Amino acid sequence: MSRGPSLPSSIQVFERGWLSSNNVLFTGGEGTALVDSGYVTHAPQTLALLRQALGARPLERLLNTHLHSDHCGGNALLAAAYGCRIAIPAAEAAKVAAWDEEALSYRATGQQCARFSFDATLAPGDRLVLGGLHWTVAAAPGHDPHALLFFCEEEGILISGDALWENGFGVIFPELSGEPGFDEAGATLDLIATLDPRVVIPGHGALFGDVAGALARARSRLDYLSADPVRNGENAVKVLLKFLLLERRTLPLATLPAVLAAIPLVERVRVKLLGRGREELAQWAVAALVRAGAARVEADRLLDV
Repeated sequence: MSRGPSLPSSIQVFERGWLSSNNVLFTGGEGTALVDSGYVTHAPQTLALLRQALGARPLERLLNTHLHSDHCGGNALLAAAYGCRIAIPAAEAAKVAAWDEEALSYRATGQQCARFSFDATLAPGDRLVLGGLHWTVAAAPGHDPHALLFFCEEEGILISGDALWENGFGVIFPELSGEPGFDEAGATLDLIATLDPRVVIPGHGALFGDVAGALARARSRLDYLSADPVRNGENAVKVLLKFLLLERRTLPLATLPAVLAAIPLVERVRVKLLGRGREELAQWAVAALVRAGAARVEADRLLDV
């Protein structure tokens, strides 16, 4: 459970490892609810955390800030275990109904997500009651064009998903597919500044109260990435390799060119944006992760750190 700025007793935050999003659990008179469910390989752990926190109480609702695999991978298991109602961003409804893994980005990013269904949709301007508090839904494009924020004005609490972390934000994926994303991410940061939250519960990492500092760091990062789109492409390759490494724990160095080439988004970025050979890109990605302290090389393998 996260420590940091104070939260009402009806809110618990389960701070997860980077591969899985944080889970925000609400309890209160109107029932129980969870925001985001983590990655599919950690779904049993998510369920165990909930059972420990809820005891005999059911989980009644599950809401997703967006549908990247590390935020909704536990949806299917939690629905099976609890029969909870699932609410997703309205713009994703047709993709989920058809279970279009290409449109949902799972195939493109080489990630997994167990198929789930939904009972309701969420759109900007919607109002919710979670944990006995009133929340407003707002659009948060940039990292994902259909991502949402949840803001409780009375407590000054923002659930930001991957739109704002304490030290950055999620990869600006739309730009890698030829769609706009940098300006949208900037507009989302401007919106967050206007909301002026007291505390932010991010999709990854600890909750934080220095929102002005986080926004300044995020804007600086956005300026850096948008000044040269190659940087955004390199960042995506590095992040997707780290994601694989977190999932598999170790990868043979000799297989990395083929492993990266098998991720459609990485291959697209390599060809259309970076213009590097597969071996060259694999070597660069390994060096970048090692330099960042996010991996280490041991003999002929890349290991997670």
